[in-house]
Amino acid sequence: MSGNMLLEMVRKPLVVAIALIVVLLFLGEALSPGFASVQQILRLLIVAALLGIVAAGQNLVILGGREGIDLSVGGVVSLSAIVAGNLMSGMDSGIPLAILACVATGAFFGLLNGLGVTLLRIPPLVMTLGMLGVLQGLLVVIRQGIPSGRAAPALSEFVTRPFLLGLPGIIWLWIAIGLVMAFILHRTVFGHRIYAIGSNEQAAYMAGVPVKRVRIALFMLSGIFAAIAGICLLGYSGSSFANVGEQYMLPSIIAVVFGGTPLAGGKGGYTGTMAGAVLLVILQSILTTVNIDESGRQMVFGATLLVLMLFYGRGRAMRA
Repeated sequence: MSGNMLLEMVRKPLVVAIALIVVLLFLGEALSPGFASVQQILRLLIVAALLGIVAAGQNLVILGGREGIDLSVGGVVSLSAIVAGNLMSGMDSGIPLAILACVATGAFFGLLNGLGVTLLRIPPLVMTLGMLGVLQGLLVVIRQGIPSGRAAPALSEFVTRPFLLGLPGIIWLWIAIGLVMAFILHRTVFGHRIYAIGSNEQAAYMAGVPVKRVRIALFMLSGIFAAIAGICLLGYSGSSFANVGEQYMLPSIIAVVFGGTPLAGGKGGYTGTMAGAVLLVILQSILTTVNIDESGRQMVFGATLLVLMLFYGRGRAMRA
């Protein structure tokens, strides 16, 4: 293999992510025998699926350009988990209503973000950060940080128990989301419009693309994906509390950037983001294994994002 071919492979985020996943699995096994066992890998994939579902919406917003980042996803995850838990109250009969209510909740807050960004021209970073503050305040008023609600048994089994070919239902859900995302982004008019406004919003507008409607739809989808993740997180943990979703805000951005989608938008895809989610979960598990606390893990994630920005660049055109 020539040096140029090797360099070209290194520049592909998906290749880098897969290579690092393998390296980290070997490292984890060396640090803690059994880390790379089938059962442990399945547990890691469940956690990665939760992050990956949040990152799906984050991916769409970032692809849309204009420095689009949704910092409110953690608040939507937390609120959805609490809404779902209280509507289910441990009963399977409450699952349909809980799903409907959570999806509507996520779409509503996503709509507010989209309207603020498009009609009021508030920068996405500022708008979604403000929305996160609103959601955090709402959660404190509703539950004051006290765990509430219980997951329905069927939901917990869907998330944690083998469903088909030895894989839990949430992993199949994540695979389905990956296939749908690939279809939307590369085979539909809506997907082409996302790339168009992310690459050059003014040119897209002049070509007749309904820029504002597309951007509002992206924020709504981000809210919906965060809500779905909140429901699944409830099934994973069994109950919910006010700040349960905060752990997904920064990692969801890192997974997208590592997957090859620059923060400038317009290029990238979801396949690399899925690999990035797996990589981050393995990294987090290793950090936990070596007894690094939550604040230390957040520092590592922040440093990782900075390194990725330096390595890939804010606007480099890369595809997974």
